[in-house]
Amino acid sequence: FLRGILENSGSWGISHTRVPTESRPGHVALIAGFYEDVSAVAKGWKENPVEFDSVFNESKYTWSWGSPDILPMFAKGATGDHVYTFCYAAESEDFGAEDAAKLDIWVFDHVKNFFNSSRSNQTLFSALNEEKVVLFLHLLGIDTNGHAHRPNSREYQENIKQVDEGVKEIASLIDNFYGNDGNTAFILTSDHGMTDWGSHGAGHPSETLTPLIVWGAGVNYPQKVTSQFFEDNFLKEWKLENLKRLDVNQADIAPLMASLIGVPFPLNSVGTLPLEYLNTSALFKAESMFTNAVQILEQFQVKMSQKKQTTLSFLFTPFKPLSASEQINFFKKIRLYIQQQKYDEAVALCKTLINLALEGLSYYHTYDRLFLGLSIAVGFVGWTTYVILVIIKAHTNLTKTVSTNKKKSTVLFYGFASGGMIIAFFLLIQTCPWTYYVYCLLPVPVWYAVMKEIPVIQDLATNFLSLHIGQSIGFLLVCILGIEILVFSFFYRSALTVGLLVFAGWPVITQLWIQAKTKALIWTLLCVLLAIFPLMPVVGREPNIPLVIAAGLLTLLISLFSLASLGKSENKYRNNEDLKVYFYQMFSVALSTYVVGSTHNSLKIKQGLPVMNQVISWMTLVCSPVLLLLSPTFLFERLFSIFLSLMSTYLLLSTGYEALFPLALFGLMLVWINMEQEALQHYGLSLKPKLAIFNFTCAVDITQFRQLHLDDIRRSFFFVFFIVTAFFGTGNIASINSFDPASVYCFLTVFSPFMMGGLLLLKVAIPFILVSCAFEAVQVTTQLSSKSLFLIVLVISDIMALHFFFLVKDYGSWLDIGTSISHYVLVMSLTIFMMVMNGLAQLLTTQRLGLPRRTKHHST
Repeated sequence: FLRGILENSGSWGISHTRVPTESRPGHVALIAGFYEDVSAVAKGWKENPVEFDSVFNESKYTWSWGSPDILPMFAKGATGDHVYTFCYAAESEDFGAEDAAKLDIWVFDHVKNFFNSSRSNQTLFSALNEEKVVLFLHLLGIDTNGHAHRPNSREYQENIKQVDEGVKEIASLIDNFYGNDGNTAFILTSDHGMTDWGSHGAGHPSETLTPLIVWGAGVNYPQKVTSQFFEDNFLKEWKLENLKRLDVNQADIAPLMASLIGVPFPLNSVGTLPLEYLNTSALFKAESMFTNAVQILEQFQVKMSQKKQTTLSFLFTPFKPLSASEQINFFKKIRLYIQQQKYDEAVALCKTLINLALEGLSYYHTYDRLFLGLSIAVGFVGWTTYVILVIIKAHTNLTKTVSTNKKKSTVLFYGFASGGMIIAFFLLIQTCPWTYYVYCLLPVPVWYAVMKEIPVIQDLATNFLSLHIGQSIGFLLVCILGIEILVFSFFYRSALTVGLLVFAGWPVITQLWIQAKTKALIWTLLCVLLAIFPLMPVVGREPNIPLVIAAGLLTLLISLFSLASLGKSENKYRNNEDLKVYFYQMFSVALSTYVVGSTHNSLKIKQGLPVMNQVISWMTLVCSPVLLLLSPTFLFERLFSIFLSLMSTYLLLSTGYEALFPLALFGLMLVWINMEQEALQHYGLSLKPKLAIFNFTCAVDITQFRQLHLDDIRRSFFFVFFIVTAFFGTGNIASINSFDPASVYCFLTVFSPFMMGGLLLLKVAIPFILVSCAFEAVQVTTQLSSKSLFLIVLVISDIMALHFFFLVKDYGSWLDIGTSISHYVLVMSLTIFMMVMNGLAQLLTTQRLGLPRRTKHHST
């Protein structure tokens, strides 16, 4: 039916959406005509952070049917009571249901009932016969089926067929109701696309390109063309080379709808009316375009006056291409062209004015960018310098204690204090938002702290000059190369493979293999094994449950070997009662392996999620941390217990090869702890403690902490590198479309964004916890205070963050923009995240729950 429409009676094209390709921002762009601020994500895309105008609000009446996640936001904040919603229960959005197409059938059935009931309800009948009426059918079934079964599945194809038939029925029903008066326009489009692996949210073309078919009153008929050029191959694939394709931006659909029913354009709409879709007089097109230009120009003027009010007059630089006189010239020319019936020239001029107004909006929106960017960069550099000075002063022997000159210190304090007051006053008279105070005032105390350490800096400079220049430059180059590999890995996961292969050769480069040949060989093999993962496709593309089951069985096999070796080892501190905890954990892993296989089989044969499996999954999630806290706190035993506990949960959240990732990572972490001991001995820094009897709970003597050595920078770098590997090892978690809803099917199948998001975040966090616990073990066994190593980690992540700050974009493809922002946010959060992980690792390694033990009675 729809193909027949675009071939015989309507116009069509592709609507280009923006990142994030999620339901709410997509609908806001379609119905309100603007691209919503990302802050709406904090409200779960459900509530309106700011009330906004929409085509529905401008209409006389709007009736809408569909999802409870979308419809209420257009009724909330609408003036008066003229936007009506009919929603099904949220529980209906079930990815494990027999067939999600029932959501679309629900909509079609309710629309039919609505029209039937209107014949016996005079009030409703007369309301429906008013002008400027909107009927909105929100069809979620295809989206749900795409997530659950992938877009190439039989279920998805069947759903498309049902929607096509449903649209045909409803279009016929509406035409009949209005006596085929030819006064109804129909628009079929989508809020976002979907990848082949059933996800959306990022900027892949399959997510940002959506269909647009328009037919009915005031719409152009198909236009035959001999040739047309587009960079993609869709015209050839769809055999539509001879029918004119009219592409639009998603926000352009709102002015199109407003124009077709004759209502004002929504207030904040930034869409340009796509005239080629309209079958109206040239005068109407010119007047509509002029109205569109005035509406967008009004937003530009509001933005300009706001910026003018908050900027000192001598500092204010207006947007020159749209000065007051230029605007008057534009208006005069457009009006003159319309009077002279030069409609094409008028439309061209209106489009130029719209583009300039949008440029001006962007100009005022980013007016303070350079000033704020410099403030942030200065703060970053100051903070990183300060942390380096703290490390050198408190944790190394590079500088001797220098007495501070009190007089100089006082002058310095007053100098910085007055500087801060001048900045604050400057911001106050411009009535800047509070965030500006944070950005501009933060560098003041930071640089004051740095300048106080001038004697230390001078002493350092003297020491550095006495060092071998070649060695210093070589060391700096290695540091820069290491950080660049980390930065590069955010864009190309294969950079992690390069890094891991370099790590594989570490024992050879440093001659460590001579004293520990077996450990060095295992280290090299595990590095090479882990290096394979970043080369694999992103998780979620193709589910592979047999691999998950294989990972579970492999975990059990390794556990049996470990238990056997633990049983044999003669540790006088160990209690055999403790080994029972491992049996429970192994049973939990076996149960998880069974549940994964059973759940996915059940969903395959359309029987939904078995209740028993759901109960076991949630119980495993809750009981795993408790079991691990019951285990003994000897180094390897506690780490092994942490691994088993996390693995039982991770298996439940896995759908493919990623289930093997924690196994390889954990193996490498255990070897890393051993290798660090060898490195300590190699550099003659300490005696080699017996790791097997090392206990996490033994109070660490602060006096035993040693000063930092150059090799400790490598330790911290290893930690950051392994954290990034945990991040990108099985996919780009910075990208929303890496997430596969199938990962949470053992826990729930009914759509619940926050619950699903929470479980996916837990899955992402598990490899981090393994790395953090290993790093905790490295800290305590190498006799270093966690503070000193952590400060080095802080410097590395801050240098990366500054790097990403300069890579943030707000132009180019939406994929580039979304990626650059998410990378910066990730690296900024990395330090806080690693602090949380460090705290969690300390808790998991040192805490133990005591169980009442049976007392043994000895005969006298």
